[in-house]
Amino acid sequence: MSAGHTAVTTAPTGAAAPAAEPVIRCDTPQDECGVRDVLDRFGDKWSVYVVVELAWGVLRFKELQRRIPGGISQRMLTVTVRRLERDGLVKRTVYPTIPPQVEYELTELGHSLTHLVKALADWSIDHRPAIAAARAAYDEAAAAAAAAAGE
Repeated sequence: MSAGHTAVTTAPTGAAAPAAEPVIRCDTPQDECGVRDVLDRFGDKWSVYVVVELAWGVLRFKELQRRIPGGISQRMLTVTVRRLERDGLVKRTVYPTIPPQVEYELTELGHSLTHLVKALADWSIDHRPAIAAARAAYDEAAAAAAAAAGE
């Protein structure tokens, strides 16, 4: 256990206290919990980027690959769009040309997801200052604890 994790954690009080009833909970076995489905679908690095880019419209494979920030390998993009296609979020159309032309687009189900992705992105932007402050406070406390422990 690290020096920063030796204190007893207490439940927050006041404005930061949780609501009487959680907004979401998993009382069912994990395989039946919707949170697992979400994490299985979007817990990887690339799926959300693919959904965001396809929200703008139909894209060919290389166009999609170029639009994804940070760069994605051809293999990883192939794996990602296949998973999204299997889940019914992306439609793949192959045109019989030489070489074959392949286009990807969001299905109706995929488009319904974009509102949730936008809400998460908005939350992230709205809370950036609070998250940065929390990280700075945590890092400062961890450094102080390490110094006190003689590390």
